[in-house]
Amino acid sequence: MLMGKVFTVTEINRIVKNLLESQRDFANIQVQGELSNFRCYPSGHCYFNLKDKQGVLKAVMFAGNAARLKFIPKNGDSVLAVGRVGVYERDGVYQIYVDIMLPLGAGNLMLAYEALKNKLSAEGLFDEARKKSLPSHPATVGIITSSAGAAVRDIITVSQRRNPGIKLILYPVRVQGKEAIAEIVEAIEFMNKENLADVLIVGRGGGSIEDLWAFNEEKVVRAIAASRLPIVSAVGHETDFTLADFAADMRAATPSAAAEIVVSDSNTLVDKVSKLVQRNIRSMEHLLVDRQGQLKSLQRSWVFTQPYRFLEDKRLRVDRAHEQLNGNLEKKIVGTEHALSILQAKLETLSPLAILTRGYTVTEKTNGKLAKSVKDLENGEQITTRFFDGAIIANVVNTMGKADN
Repeated sequence: MLMGKVFTVTEINRIVKNLLESQRDFANIQVQGELSNFRCYPSGHCYFNLKDKQGVLKAVMFAGNAARLKFIPKNGDSVLAVGRVGVYERDGVYQIYVDIMLPLGAGNLMLAYEALKNKLSAEGLFDEARKKSLPSHPATVGIITSSAGAAVRDIITVSQRRNPGIKLILYPVRVQGKEAIAEIVEAIEFMNKENLADVLIVGRGGGSIEDLWAFNEEKVVRAIAASRLPIVSAVGHETDFTLADFAADMRAATPSAAAEIVVSDSNTLVDKVSKLVQRNIRSMEHLLVDRQGQLKSLQRSWVFTQPYRFLEDKRLRVDRAHEQLNGNLEKKIVGTEHALSILQAKLETLSPLAILTRGYTVTEKTNGKLAKSVKDLENGEQITTRFFDGAIIANVVNTMGKADN
């Protein structure tokens, strides 16, 4: 006789699924292993095994995550898989659902990447406020990349197509490996010191995370941030982001896209200038038509057809001004004459001649001085006595003072 509850297969699989997926440690786990039995279906989903010497773990990577792979997985590759462990109920098997998969060794690099990104971001190196604007129409573009890579050919091809007259200056550097770091930094500093370009394109073609790592190095990132010349970062393909992209003034998805951004299209400029010229011509034509209309209107006005009417008003104003001037002048003359009469009366009142008319005389000595007292005269001295109507000349015979009376 059976004892206790009897479970169905589905119930057991669901219980195991719930038990397994309830473990927080399995919700985001990193697993290192070797790829085997790797296959991708037309749907984009990838199924494979992760194995080591002692065991095998089934794995699946759905199309959305598989599309973001930076490398082409193949059997035998050592990889780092990041995802969650769950149970596929139908088959009763547990497996890892992979979100991210990197070649072995990339895991440590990603940790270093995130650590440096957080450090430099905290310093403000990635702030939008410190980024410089790109010149609208640069005459010279500096290119810092490998002279042997496809990136420089793409930049040159796109630049010359957009503007055949653009000047390109290549500073060749290695773009991967330890030697690349110093060469890229030196190139950026040299282009700035010598002021050789209006804008710089710094980058390379795509590759693995290890290939692109020079553009995640702190010295390179700081050199880009410190550049006085604006820099467009063009590292890798569209899905690749390096720390250089965050520090640059602008990020381009590819080297070709960087050339599209930096080099203005001469044909577009020619068309724009042509349209502006045509617009100015039309504006001038409209202005001339308007001014011609104004001129014709003025020509028909009475000022030109009957100019004497314009003078009539002016003559009236002149006549009124003349009358006003004469009136003011007469008033001025009368006022002045009246003032002179008053002054004349005052002068006549003060004149010694006026005093003489009242019976008084003035006596002068021979030296012309007035005799104010009998003491001023001497016996026998010749004197002149003036009356209001003439004068007499006499000699002093004798003088008498008040005491002699």
